[in-house]
Amino acid sequence: MLAHARHRLGIAAGLALLVLGFTLTGAAAFAASSSGNTTANISVNDVITLSGLTSSFTLTGDPGATVTGNSKVAMNVLTNNPTGHTVTVQSAAANLVGTGSNTNTIPIAALQVRETSGVAFTPLSNAAAVPVHAQLTPSGASGDSLSNDYRVTIPFVNADTYSAQLNYVAATT
Repeated sequence: MLAHARHRLGIAAGLALLVLGFTLTGAAAFAASSSGNTTANISVNDVITLSGLTSSFTLTGDPGATVTGNSKVAMNVLTNNPTGHTVTVQSAAANLVGTGSNTNTIPIAALQVRETSGVAFTPLSNAAAVPVHAQLTPSGASGDSLSNDYRVTIPFVNADTYSAQLNYVAATT
């Protein structure tokens, strides 16, 4: 009976060691893990886009006539800048010039601009940009549709089409 008790004690001790081994192995696997964290950052650029600018327009009239064209130039300005943006226009030349051998010119200051629904027209210049829109907020998600009115008092010049390039710039504030 003593041998049988020893045999049972040996089996019990073996089972205890086996259970202890499984427990230690499981605990060792858990203790071997590690964790950490990271921060996701999304850096959004300040953007501004001027698009859909009318490629050309024409004001037609007789010498001495004052001709106004409402909404002659349209554009879309898209910006996410929280302080808003401005739009300016400046002539590339001091004069509107005729075609071919016509030497007559129309001073660029004779051509005036205003923001559509604005009050006062401002003469264009080739030396300084003329503000035609300003706002202190971002545009809508698809941009803001803007337009400009133009006016000219036609001087006594030859019948012709007189042209000058007008440069528009949209800038964040």
